[in-house]
Amino acid sequence: MLNRFTFACIAGLTSVALAQQPTVPTQFGEGKSTKVSANSSLWDVFQAKIKDEWEALKNKDKKAYGEILADDYEGVEVDGRGERNKVQAVNELGETNIFNYTLWGFKLIPLPPDGAFVVYEVTMQFPPKAQVRYSRVYITELWMKRAGKWKEVHYQETHVK
Repeated sequence: MLNRFTFACIAGLTSVALAQQPTVPTQFGEGKSTKVSANSSLWDVFQAKIKDEWEALKNKDKKAYGEILADDYEGVEVDGRGERNKVQAVNELGETNIFNYTLWGFKLIPLPPDGAFVVYEVTMQFPPKAQVRYSRVYITELWMKRAGKWKEVHYQETHVK
């Protein structure tokens, strides 16, 4: 009888502990977190939007980048130069020197009815002759649906050592 009781207690505590484990960030394109499985189409939408954003940055494509940003966009980057609006962010695109990038740790927090908070990390690779070859940043983005289209409203970078 004592063995059954002990087994039941261990099984119950194990199930509680497993239920409380945090979701693990995933590589872009890998499995979905259980927290967003009900929003899998939203998950796919934002992974694609963020990949499009980084491709525009890498390719210095001002038109594609400008289409991603909301008119009232505000962005803060790790360079310490302060907040940028949409016009400033698009105009600075020519100064970027991103050679390649790796996105990972994607998390999505839906904000009903027409918003989403996205968190991820990026490791940027710079050209071979650059003084700094790699930079890793933690990114948060706020997206809102405007006139039926998802637009990035706020962007915040934090340097990761």
